[in-house]
Amino acid sequence: MTTYGSRPGQASVGIGDAAGSAPGHWLAPGTTRPGYLAATVAEAATRFGGRPAFVDPDGTPLTYLELHRRSDAVAAGLIRRGLGPGALVALTLPSTSAWVLAHVAAAKVGATSAGVNPRLTGPERDACLERVQPDLVLATPDDVLGLARDGSTPDSPTNDPDRPTSVVFTSGTTGAPKGAWFTDRQLTAITTYDIGDRWGSDPFPQFGSTQFAHVGFTTKLAWYLRLGTTTHLLDRWKASDVLDLVARTRISTIGAVAPQIALLLQDPDFDRRDLSSVKLLVAGGAASPPALVSEARSRFDAAYSIRWSSTESGGVGTATGPDDPDDAALYTVGRPRPGMAVEARQPDGEVLPPGVTGELWLRSRALTSGYWRDPEATAATLVDGWLRTGDLGRVDPDGTVTLSGRSSEMYIRGGYNVHPSEVASVLSTHPGVMDVTVVPRSDEVLGEVGVAVIVPRDPTEVPSLESLRAHAAQHLAHFKLPEATVVVDVLPLTSMQKVDRTALIELVDPGEHISGHA
Repeated sequence: MTTYGSRPGQASVGIGDAAGSAPGHWLAPGTTRPGYLAATVAEAATRFGGRPAFVDPDGTPLTYLELHRRSDAVAAGLIRRGLGPGALVALTLPSTSAWVLAHVAAAKVGATSAGVNPRLTGPERDACLERVQPDLVLATPDDVLGLARDGSTPDSPTNDPDRPTSVVFTSGTTGAPKGAWFTDRQLTAITTYDIGDRWGSDPFPQFGSTQFAHVGFTTKLAWYLRLGTTTHLLDRWKASDVLDLVARTRISTIGAVAPQIALLLQDPDFDRRDLSSVKLLVAGGAASPPALVSEARSRFDAAYSIRWSSTESGGVGTATGPDDPDDAALYTVGRPRPGMAVEARQPDGEVLPPGVTGELWLRSRALTSGYWRDPEATAATLVDGWLRTGDLGRVDPDGTVTLSGRSSEMYIRGGYNVHPSEVASVLSTHPGVMDVTVVPRSDEVLGEVGVAVIVPRDPTEVPSLESLRAHAAQHLAHFKLPEATVVVDVLPLTSMQKVDRTALIELVDPGEHISGHA
């Protein structure tokens, strides 16, 4: 277990409010009732008791009652370490029940938790930790269990719905990783947008399709618990294992990124399984091609809902309805949830009329409070209560949103954000590369993949794709590595002597190239 600094009990750890500056206080006047996530865990323990909340890859269950009691013990351990409101706990451990115990325990003592994707390389992980400057890093399940020496019940701090509870990183990092932070107030709004105030009753099996550090889990844990879900965890996502799990546990709703759904359909034994329990497919994190939506609806005999959101939006935004007509279900990302608003705007912020393409701005009660310790990025992204998403699209008169691209160069491979400049920077250090850039190419399974366009130092000894990937793998996560190469004499330039990315995209992905995250 590694501790960073000696700041337990410190009044501030350098976070920012909506404008990126440090809050003036941590504890607001109020009752001593626990915060939203902590209260949800306690109520779920009463309602669902011995029902498994999570099932680890080895088959070991963690019941709702155990989640409450064992997170109490971990929380007591945090208090013994002097951690409470104002402290930050970083979670770099794998996505198992121990991660959930640590996350809930931090919420119970009023601390902030920051999940770091365990798939990142050491340098990438360190950059994230440097950004948040944690008081404690929990790297293994044993680190978490080591905090739980006894069954002590911690005293809840004074409730403050505006106290930071979670930091979610937007990507692996571009050298200056950005961590969107959320409060209890926003977590409550995210749950309300999805399921209102209701609690589930019947068992609701599902499987974990993303790392817990992802916004799709971190900000939505409370509503999973309110529904009484049993989340089955996998050592590694594999289509055949997921389909076996769906058939065995009779899962009715499959939540995944679109590339994962494509892989499920490609499994050679797909049609031999009894998948009749599946009634709904929910796809976010990457674009859903119309052909994929049609095939999935037909072969699963289930509805398909496309979701468009982002880390900064709290993972909630627009959605297509299960009964939408094909022109909406196949070619749009649906409409905003009730209580949300989406507008297309010009670069100067002027609102565009319906049907005109511009940058999409989103407003809701779930938006991030800002980027942790990054006031400049916060001010550029959050403007007068609106989120500048960076996505291009139009809003039709009926409120339906259609994506047409992104204003940034970032692309999404299998639900993970990849910044070409970061990858190109690493590839440029290969001894056989004189110049290089990275551009996305559409892919039937992963949505988009990276293609390295290289100018070799010696045209007679062009570096192989394997050589480039091996070189970059020392510094980058696997999902950031290029999937193909294109060799050119020189990189194409615009009249302003900048790399012509439009020409490059046409070179590696001829025809229409539509990108966006749904």
